[in-house]
Amino acid sequence: MKISKLIWFAWCAAVFAAIALVGCEGLEPYEIDSPDDLQHKIDSIAAIKDGMNTGDTTYITISTTIVGAEDNSAVWWTSFSDYFTIPANKLLHIEFVNNGTGVNNWNNWNVAVANVADREAEEYAEYFVLRSDAYGWGNADYDGNMIDQNYPDTNGDDDIWNDFRETMQGAYVTLEIDHSPTGNAFVTATAVGKNGTELVMTYNQPVSATADIVAFLVCDGSHFVMKKAYLLPSRVTAVEDVNPVSIAITGAPAFVEKGDENFWGNAVATVTFADGSSAPVDSADISFNVIPDMTTTGVKTVVAAYSKTKQGKYGPPVSTVYTLEVTNAVTSLAVTTPPIITTYYYFNNAPITFNPKGLEVAATYSDGSTGVMPHESLQFGKITAATGTQSALISYVGATKTVTTTAPLTLVKGTSQVGATDFSTPWPTSSNAYTVASGSSRVITLYCYSNNLNNWNSPSVAVGKAGNLNVDMLAANPASAVVRMDNFGWGPGYAGAVLTSNWNWATFASNISGSKIVITVTNHGNNTADILYNVTYANGETHFQKYAGITVDSSDLTCALVTEGAYLVIVD
Repeated sequence: MKISKLIWFAWCAAVFAAIALVGCEGLEPYEIDSPDDLQHKIDSIAAIKDGMNTGDTTYITISTTIVGAEDNSAVWWTSFSDYFTIPANKLLHIEFVNNGTGVNNWNNWNVAVANVADREAEEYAEYFVLRSDAYGWGNADYDGNMIDQNYPDTNGDDDIWNDFRETMQGAYVTLEIDHSPTGNAFVTATAVGKNGTELVMTYNQPVSATADIVAFLVCDGSHFVMKKAYLLPSRVTAVEDVNPVSIAITGAPAFVEKGDENFWGNAVATVTFADGSSAPVDSADISFNVIPDMTTTGVKTVVAAYSKTKQGKYGPPVSTVYTLEVTNAVTSLAVTTPPIITTYYYFNNAPITFNPKGLEVAATYSDGSTGVMPHESLQFGKITAATGTQSALISYVGATKTVTTTAPLTLVKGTSQVGATDFSTPWPTSSNAYTVASGSSRVITLYCYSNNLNNWNSPSVAVGKAGNLNVDMLAANPASAVVRMDNFGWGPGYAGAVLTSNWNWATFASNISGSKIVITVTNHGNNTADILYNVTYANGETHFQKYAGITVDSSDLTCALVTEGAYLVIVD
């Protein structure tokens, strides 16, 4: 009975104390060592306080206090925090404890900033998504160069990311997103690890200056324990303006027919500012200090200048120079050097994108002279997907007429295809599974056609048990390992693999398309496997990539091809 009375008095005292403090801005969340029912009542009072507007601070009640499965099994874009709406001229402040698998840099917190609080809404669009490892993506205003971080190499091994992964385990994160009335969002993320290391990342990007923006956290092999959230007045009421420091012109025509006054064509001007950011600018804001004479033939010089600050005010100009050739009218075209790829392997019936690499086309002009026509001035047609002799249409659209020629090609049908012929293939698009018996090898021969944008727009191989080839290591039935052609992989079986290759990384991505690739998966029968890529570029150059000693179950081993931004035509 005496103990019950003591608890009652303690509860009453706590309630009165909490009520007295409800209006205090400086009140911090607290925990006490007390019976569950008493703690529950105190938490309820704290929640009432969290939902109140106390002057400059508007506290936000957090509904989802633990975001993501606590075993860090949440797959990307499946587990989310509450939506946090940030009106213009307000700063969102949230605090949480970050937890992740520690396997990859991205197995930590991620934040998305969007226009509405409904990911399924038709009008939903993201301004940007930021990962805690100083990486992101977004709309046309996204600029990765604006991400800044102070991540240290604490163990002195010239690798900041192993230190980053260690610090982020259990780190206390403070994330602030300032929706400035200037029409920009300013992000500051501060993580303090259990090891005392402080990691700070910043980013800023244009957003709506008047409409609300919405932020939410996303799990990816991670989970978060939410601590507090509130809104403050924006700290950025004015943005320091910066001057342009350089301008670059891309896509300008290499030559123009005499009499055609359009010396700009489809060119794009990109301006870099003093703060390191860059952006394409409206061609209407470009002035031309030197305008070429388009009534006579010859090489002409164009001087382009831009004189606006980042905020659109006029300031000191920056300029650049490009040249073009004014020629007589083109009367005919002829292929003088065939493209590197003259034989295409196909399987689907979709039209095939022609690759003009190595192609040389000569133009004959009205005065009888000839010259090499740059690819930028030509248009290339699609290739019909049919076995035998085909051709690619090559066109030049002149001031008065269009002239054409063709490049002869040969098409050979393969046995299957992985990925879309227009290179729209999303990750992970995979083939059927191939069984690899213990003590044997599986050889797969294919031709890869790629957008040639990134090293990973090429084949990858997943190995694991039958039915266990999911390339997401956090999903159900994951693969033992996934290994890309570009000396990179992941998965539990990948950890002890030995990697060897002889790539020229400067030309890797640009040479993927048209390559013949022979992939050999060897099951040694001792619960290890090797994967070998033997690659012959379309230009005849050869390279290899090998992964030795991948841990597998030799009694049950299958493999599959996976790709992105490319398509694979299998011939064996």
